Amino acid sequence: MEYTIKKIAELSGISTRTLRYYDEIDLLKPARINTSGYRIYGTKEIDKLQQILFYRSLDLKLEAIQKLLNTPNYDPKHVLQDHYRQLLDKRQQIDHLILTVEKTLRYQKGEITMTDKEKFVGLKQKKLQENEQQYGKEIREKYGEKMVEASNQKWLDLSEEDYSRMEAAEKEILEALKIVMNTKEYQSKEAETVFFKHKEWLQYTSPTYSVEMHKGLGQMYVGDERFAAYYDKRAGKSAAQTLNQIIQHFA
Repeated sequence: MEYTIKKIAELSGISTRTLRYYDEIDLLKPARINTSGYRIYGTKEIDKLQQILFYRSLDLKLEAIQKLLNTPNYDPKHVLQDHYRQLLDKRQQIDHLILTVEKTLRYQKGEITMTDKEKFVGLKQKKLQENEQQYGKEIREKYGEKMVEASNQKWLDLSEEDYSRMEAAEKEILEALKIVMNTKEYQSKEAETVFFKHKEWLQYTSPTYSVEMHKGLGQMYVGDERFAAYYDKRAGKSAAQTLNQIIQHFA
């Protein structure tokens, strides 16, 4: 079956302007242009648009989607299975948040008691799912399934007090890191603060600590742009590189 650009816009729920833009950037080309100059789309284009919109629902940028779709070994079935898994993870995350909100409402009405741990479990599940989607594959490949699961469980079991201490440690890391980035003194008191506060931060979520693990994590910060972006965004350009230098020196 074939569709005009107006019909495919109605079918998919996106605008004709968006479809024209997808055509301009070679993300989704029409099957053909008819004699009247209208863009015509077929089943193949419908399927591709569905995949694009799946990725957009996961907040992927158009450049990233285009790169994925142009991968030589691109397999739509594999992509669909992966998307299905991510949707299930997202549903679980939302279910945890809904449950936490429901219990909090009942707690505030005086209908039930609620432990401090229960007040934060939904929010921690949300953060855990976000980390899993962003970094899960790389972390599991480097440290193994058992280590990651143990780390995730320790994170979920954190008390409100420990959670606050972990956030405070991260704040101190960033403040001291900015100073080192300005002074370039990698053996200073501030650099030492960065290292030991980062070590403290790790121990809130890692089931075990080792120098090798700490060094490996530092190298991962600079070896993967997503890890680097986490610190660069919060402390400035080259923050991840500076943090890794400090870790390698003091560890």
